[in-house]
Amino acid sequence: MKNFFYIFPVVKIIVLLISKPIFADPVNAWEIASPTVVSILPTWPGYDKPGFGAPPGTAPEGSGIIVSSDGLILTASHVISKATDVKVRDIKGELFSAKIIKNSISTDLALLKTELELRPITIKTEKPKIGSSACLISNSFGLNIGITCGVISATGLSNIGFNEIEDFLQTDAAANPGSSGGALVNLNGELLGMMSGIFTKNTDTNAGVNFAISSGLINKFLAN
Repeated sequence: MKNFFYIFPVVKIIVLLISKPIFADPVNAWEIASPTVVSILPTWPGYDKPGFGAPPGTAPEGSGIIVSSDGLILTASHVISKATDVKVRDIKGELFSAKIIKNSISTDLALLKTELELRPITIKTEKPKIGSSACLISNSFGLNIGITCGVISATGLSNIGFNEIEDFLQTDAAANPGSSGGALVNLNGELLGMMSGIFTKNTDTNAGVNFAISSGLINKFLAN
């Protein structure tokens, strides 16, 4: 009988280890989605070169999301609407040119085209649950692509006052200047929305109330 009591706990532990579910985490989200997010460097009239946080005489940077393998990049309209030229910087630091092929000021969505073959992000069609985890991958402050995480605070928001047409996800994942156009993803690295606005009364920095355009509105924009 002694052998039974020695063996049973070991068997029980092995079963528990095997049956324990494997959960996704922010590392997984980063590894899957970060290669599909780029920095957007627009040149605006009156500015010599692009770059948020760069010396005076430079225009703000933003973020973009690769949405097709033939070089289509989604970004925020307000990042590129004044641009005379647009450059894109990938996560490895390589620069390449892009053309604006579609710009919807009413939704704050814009589409760029490059001549490169790129790996696109997977767009999640279902609306996320309130309270579910979400991570923002973006070019915050023009410091290159990074990640912040939080939760989905609300869904289906409109009449916030940013855009004429709104369907927002609210999140407390930190967003700052340069995050516009960034990818709000779940822990599987699937796109939930594109960062568009920060709600703040004082300065243009994160206050934990940030708004991403829903994947539903993004899909309508891409389909048209």
